[in-house]
Amino acid sequence: MSETVRDTVRPAQSPYRWRSDMTATPPPSPETATDAATLMAALRRLKTWSGLSFRQLDRRAADAGDTLPYSTASTMLAKDRVPREELLAAFVRACGLDGDDLRPWLAARARIAVGDPAPVAHRRSPRRLLLAAAALAVALAAGAGLTTALHGDEQNVDVQISTTY
Repeated sequence: MSETVRDTVRPAQSPYRWRSDMTATPPPSPETATDAATLMAALRRLKTWSGLSFRQLDRRAADAGDTLPYSTASTMLAKDRVPREELLAAFVRACGLDGDDLRPWLAARARIAVGDPAPVAHRRSPRRLLLAAAALAVALAAGAGLTTALHGDEQNVDVQISTTY
């Protein structure tokens, strides 16, 4: 009997847990993430790379001893906020990375969390600050004009102070 090529050539085994495809493409990297939005985009790419549904991620996390409810993972990826460290670690492990592959994700998260600016809702935009400054200038000018109109060109204004007790 002759052996077929399929019987003699085995595909290279992927170093990534739970990856079943034969291409063994490397996972996305968080190295270029500079803010919460780019980190979350990298995590979305990681989920796509894993080929797993949110429910499958939930089960895989539970099998590894992590807690990662599918609804939490879905909500996490829908926002552009840095997730808690343990949530990010559970998600990355559920996607099939651990050890040396997990460290860059945790490092990127820590780097971004330290320098992460305040949420957009609490920051004032430059345009809003400019409008506030213009409104203040108009109010001051109006007050000065009103003072001049009420007192005319008087140079000296008599001020009487009453000191009755």
